[in-house]
Amino acid sequence: MAKDTTVALCADDFGLSMGVSAGILEALAAARLSAVSAIATSSRWPATGRELTRRVIDADVGLHFNLTLGRPLARMRKFAPQGVFPSVAEVVRAALRGKLPMDEIRVEIDRQLDRFEAVMERAPDHVDGHQHVHALPFIRTALFEALEARHLVGKVWLRDPGDRLHRILIRGGEAKKALAVRSLSHGFRRAAKRRGFATNDGFAGFADFDPSGDYGARFETYLYARGRRHLIMCHPGYVDADLRAQDPVTVAREQELAFLLSPEFEELLARHKLKLARLSRAG
Repeated sequence: MAKDTTVALCADDFGLSMGVSAGILEALAAARLSAVSAIATSSRWPATGRELTRRVIDADVGLHFNLTLGRPLARMRKFAPQGVFPSVAEVVRAALRGKLPMDEIRVEIDRQLDRFEAVMERAPDHVDGHQHVHALPFIRTALFEALEARHLVGKVWLRDPGDRLHRILIRGGEAKKALAVRSLSHGFRRAAKRRGFATNDGFAGFADFDPSGDYGARFETYLYARGRRHLIMCHPGYVDADLRAQDPVTVAREQELAFLLSPEFEELLARHKLKLARLSRAG
């Protein structure tokens, strides 16, 4: 991807609820995204995924690997003894201590990949993680191995949620979040590259999801200090009862969607002389 000409913009959480999925589909139809990541553990995934397959879209479609929201696809006696995933804080602590039940997590990785492929009838273009769990120690290795077993090396790109220190500091904003994720995902890109997987170079999109903030102004900071394969995450969608029951991020999703669909978004890209591009097609 040539620097200063293109960026990739990925909407996370497709399939989380019908409202979120409808909003992302609207943004895709308007060519305001170049990638979408789907939560295959969601009960809404089969229906929303089938709708996605019916659309002719110019965007990468990937798996949003999940270990922290809702329920696993099958029983995980050690990792989710009550039938629901643990919090991200618990997962991080266990990963850093080397206490994750990796036997169960390896099987869950395959289950989620299988469910994605069963609906989309193909492998994902990319893989990332809800709350970036895919890049944690031990989990990342299991993910690499699962993709290798499916002969997807060189065919799927992976999200590196960490960025270089100077880029994070230049953007400001939610630097604390970005720095924490950078620390937890340290070495991810190097390990992925060593195994033959492409990744993004440059990552932004961290937000406080404060509905009183100016998302358009915040989004412009995501365009600062770009890498050669710059990736921005976003979380657009419509609010519905299903979303409210699962996730605290609600109103901010509609604000993100409204900005992406607005003339201001196009004007912002034009001002920075940028176009959206798919990382699967980038050099």
